[in-house]
Amino acid sequence: MRIFMKIVSTVCFLSLILVMLSCRERPSTFTPVTDFDLTKYLGTWYEIARFPNSFEKGMTNVTASYSLRKDGKVKVENAGLKNGKQKNAIGKAKIAGGVNEGFLRVSFFGPFYGDYVIIDLDEKYSYAMIASSHDLLWILSRTPSLEKEIVDRLVEKAKTLGFDTSVLYFTPQ
Repeated sequence: MRIFMKIVSTVCFLSLILVMLSCRERPSTFTPVTDFDLTKYLGTWYEIARFPNSFEKGMTNVTASYSLRKDGKVKVENAGLKNGKQKNAIGKAKIAGGVNEGFLRVSFFGPFYGDYVIIDLDEKYSYAMIASSHDLLWILSRTPSLEKEIVDRLVEKAKTLGFDTSVLYFTPQ
């Protein structure tokens, strides 16, 4: 019985730590944009570039669509083609910083949330750069392509923030 209680206590303690880590309100590394308006950010974005990651491996024609849910959270729908077949992933996001900061927490797997920090955003909400860690970076646009000058500026900004932009993958649309 004592061993069982120790196991239960350990599991509860580790669960509490995970919950506390997932509820933090500030990204540890990146500064989100300010004057952020979630309603302007909603809609469909095309993935222009990304850092390679396991959940998008081999995907092309990638989009991310955001819409407001009844509970005030954001529905996140990522879509793309993999081996010619449509793949979708549905998740949810919540504002994590101040209401005017581009800092959200996104979940595709139950109670586990990851940082979604908008580190660059055009004033017309026509393109954005998002970071989750130094291993996860995306450049998004409202259109399937983005002017080279804008991409170059965003890549340079990513370099100054410590990203290894040599691994940046430009997503075929």
